[in-house]
Amino acid sequence: MTAKIHLAKNLEISRIITGLWQIADMERDGKTLDPVATAAFMEPYVVDGFTTFDMADHYGSSEIITGTFKNNNPLGNQVQLFTKWVPEPGDITLADVRTATQTALDRMQQTSVDLMQFHAWNYPDPSWLDGLFHLKQLQEEGLIKHIGVTNFDAAHLRIACASGIPIVSNQICHSLLDQRAATEMTDVCTEYDVKLLAFGTLAGGFLTDKWLNKDEPAETELTTWSQMKYKRFIDAAGGWDNYQNVLSATKKVADRHDVSIANIASRYILENLNVAAVIVGARLGERNHIQDNKKILTIDLSAEDINTIKEAQKMLLPIPGNCGDEYRKPPFLTASGDLSHHLEKIPKPFTINKSSESREQIFSGTEWESFAGYCRAVKEDNRIHISGTTATHGSRKIGGADAAAQAHFVIDKIEAVLQTFETTLESVVRTRIFVHNIDDWEPVARAHGERFKGINPANTLVEAKLVGEGYLVEIEAEAIIQN
Repeated sequence: MTAKIHLAKNLEISRIITGLWQIADMERDGKTLDPVATAAFMEPYVVDGFTTFDMADHYGSSEIITGTFKNNNPLGNQVQLFTKWVPEPGDITLADVRTATQTALDRMQQTSVDLMQFHAWNYPDPSWLDGLFHLKQLQEEGLIKHIGVTNFDAAHLRIACASGIPIVSNQICHSLLDQRAATEMTDVCTEYDVKLLAFGTLAGGFLTDKWLNKDEPAETELTTWSQMKYKRFIDAAGGWDNYQNVLSATKKVADRHDVSIANIASRYILENLNVAAVIVGARLGERNHIQDNKKILTIDLSAEDINTIKEAQKMLLPIPGNCGDEYRKPPFLTASGDLSHHLEKIPKPFTINKSSESREQIFSGTEWESFAGYCRAVKEDNRIHISGTTATHGSRKIGGADAAAQAHFVIDKIEAVLQTFETTLESVVRTRIFVHNIDDWEPVARAHGERFKGINPANTLVEAKLVGEGYLVEIEAEAIIQN
């Protein structure tokens, strides 16, 4: 396997990216690492071809350190600097995006960033799309060379791509224990030419020789945030015995190639054709695994190797939900088991207008509501009636010519109404779907099936000519809030 891959036009990256999230942990006691001294520890990585570094606005002074290397080391022109922006939930303006981008550029001492990756907390609130459209504008201005996302699920990656956002990558958790990236995400990546950057491939160190044949640790014995986080993945995948079975199978493969379990765990993920690179963490100046990581690219997994691992994986339970769901819905597979270390609150997407003692209304602000004299939704006592909804956000049509993308965005708007009334899609008892062209029935029905799986409201789907150029699907819904 070659050491480099083209992620996008004029962007060649290492297939093993050096992740710098541990800079935050190294600065946890309030100290700040010396950027010049710490940047010097990047040089051995670059010398051995690991030229791509991944950071974030919340990874301590990582952006300052890497920018210092790029500007001052003779090898600095060889590196690619990726960072992330993780905004608080709620409205996102162009000024917000410009400020965040400029802050990252100032910290890196650069005039443009190679890849800016965006995270969204709450899909029903369409402000996440505003954020991406604003990033696109900054890309056109030259401040951002490429746009990526982090922890996006397949449905919302589809919505963004179909709406014209030029996304080149999605950074997600993907490991021997977590195969969510091999489901719906595969189709979206292939259709829109998006590559995956996989983190968590070593599951916080659990997918290494260190834990082979070891007893299950008590919660109090987990000493790092990564261990606390990925132990939850092990539990979600069926528990310690199932995990040890995968570890033993991986050890057999590792022995065939005279490499480590960690090498095989990373190489196996690189076998996914949509994965451009795996991200391996580094503690600059404390220890590095450069020579061991170089072995990942020399391994040639056989069909027998792949089958050995797949057979062990059959004992695992699927990690719940889609990619990134661990940050958006239960079970929260985070270090704390919730979002308390990430968020204080999630604002309601809409404002409620109380029109009588028993009636409340929501307006989404589309021009059609005032023109035709209706609202987005009415709540009468415990019943919610949601108007026929199309993929409209302000003056934009969302989802382009992708019927599934439009359907997912429509269901997001329905979910936004329910979230504002402090309930969920589980309250929906009736949906009616209208498709402009009956040829689109299947992707629309599949989108409905994904979002209402296990809820199963009464449903009708018919062909009907829709108002508005380019709209492919319209959905109305009714919900009942149970006491």
